[in-house]
Amino acid sequence: MRSDTIKKGHSRTPHRSLLRGVGLKDEDFDKPFIGVANSHIDIIPGHYFLPEYGKIVKEEIRKAGGVPFEFNTIGVDDGIAMGHSGMLYSLPSRELIADCIETVMNAHKLDAMICIPNCDKIVPGMLMGALRVNVPTIFVSGGPMLAGTLNDGSRIGLSQVFEAIGAYEAKKIDKDKLYEIECKACPSGGSCSGMFTANSMNTLCEAMGIALPGNGTIPALTKEREELLRKAARRIVEIALDEAKSEKFKMKNIVNHKAIHNAFVVDMAMGGSTNTVLHMLAIAKEADVDFNLKNINEIAKNVSHLTKIAPAVTNVFMEDINRAGGVSAVMNEVNKRGGIIYDTLTITGESTIERIKNASIKDTAIIHTNETAYSQTGGLKILYGNLAQEGAVIKAGAMVEGMKNFTGSAVVFDSQDEAITGISTGKVKSGDVVIIRYEGPKGGPGMPEMLSPTSLIMGMGLGESVALVTDGRFSGATRGACIGHVSPEAAEGGIIALVENGDQIKIDVNNGILELLVNQEVLDARRKKWQPKCKKIESKWLKRYALLVGNASNGAMLKTELD
Repeated sequence: MRSDTIKKGHSRTPHRSLLRGVGLKDEDFDKPFIGVANSHIDIIPGHYFLPEYGKIVKEEIRKAGGVPFEFNTIGVDDGIAMGHSGMLYSLPSRELIADCIETVMNAHKLDAMICIPNCDKIVPGMLMGALRVNVPTIFVSGGPMLAGTLNDGSRIGLSQVFEAIGAYEAKKIDKDKLYEIECKACPSGGSCSGMFTANSMNTLCEAMGIALPGNGTIPALTKEREELLRKAARRIVEIALDEAKSEKFKMKNIVNHKAIHNAFVVDMAMGGSTNTVLHMLAIAKEADVDFNLKNINEIAKNVSHLTKIAPAVTNVFMEDINRAGGVSAVMNEVNKRGGIIYDTLTITGESTIERIKNASIKDTAIIHTNETAYSQTGGLKILYGNLAQEGAVIKAGAMVEGMKNFTGSAVVFDSQDEAITGISTGKVKSGDVVIIRYEGPKGGPGMPEMLSPTSLIMGMGLGESVALVTDGRFSGATRGACIGHVSPEAAEGGIIALVENGDQIKIDVNNGILELLVNQEVLDARRKKWQPKCKKIESKWLKRYALLVGNASNGAMLKTELD
């Protein structure tokens, strides 16, 4: 076993002595050592209950013949960090989480791992760290939150809360209604109830084969979720006890090019968060897989968009997807178009096709068939043009058809705060394209999410007549004509830095175009006068991050070598 490095032989007497200090007995030194990476943090609704889940996993590992060692990672709640300087720390936290997983697992030579993530950057951060360690690993998330219910019986999720601010400011709802929405939208623990970033990533863990079926959709705080934890714990010990299985089920043997392809297929079919593109590119690099933005558009051409989940619609949530057949049903239906899903190894031992072949749609109003799909192409799209020479991302499945071919006048803001003020005070009108720049990985720094300005636009009734383009990114709760991840970003001299108020911008989603309609001579003249806007960064961590981070087209990963 890998853990023999710290527990076998006379030279490891001090190591065993220390391990006896945490309760190990003679018989434990012949058992596999299993890391339990828990992302418990009290302030995040999807995570405050995870200590109990950690206990369940450890109990089951002991019963199965392993020795569990639980450790924690940090976490940032994007909803709580949203709209202020706290959001600068969200994406950088992914790198810290990956480093923590690598550090604990490699410093102590643990044999295998169970990761218990749930929200936002925590899932991809754990994935990136697990790939570096490359031992057998199972992901089992805390599970999605149930939808809230208003007094009138309508169901609600977090995205409606953000949009309610704009509705209140536009005097479409009163203070009492705003308060009711605040109190009812998040009724319990779990990752936010729609197809936001957390639930998107947890479904993609299923698609890649590193999680058990149901990981992305079985609600939090249910007996079904507890049983999933127990199954995962038993399985990881079964693998760790067998030398051949331990080799076979290493992370990089499962998360390969085909698995990442399958993840993007599910992303397209379910209309996942645009953040998944950023994270999956980084995960691909950690897995030593050559995968880029152009691959994503190729996948989108062949995948039907089968589900619309909040925020794309207001009445379908993750619990509904679970009831309608879950991720396996989505994958099986998509694959009926022929060879869309690759048959890869999964952590449970069966192949992907074996796993999904008997899955069926139980409610075609929730999960559509290929014949009744919302679209015959996927829910995400990569756009290119002079404004996004290295690409930009849009959640095409969450926008109205009329905005998919749109030309409008630029209204330029050099920060998210400027944009929020400008939108709130009426600077943005129907037919405009809001530009928010200097908010990319380097410029933000940290590539903050833009849920506050996009929700204001929606709440003010401009969602079907105003587009937004940014080098920052969006919350998974964002909907509408919102284009993010523009690369190169403004801080590195991308064309987005040269846009001026009144410039015409063309968006053609079906043909994958994002174009600034200004001739090259004018852009060249602007370039000569351009000076980058440098924000004052107080944080030592964010200063280091800004120095080392790459742009969004490369997954916004930190460099490991200086140029």
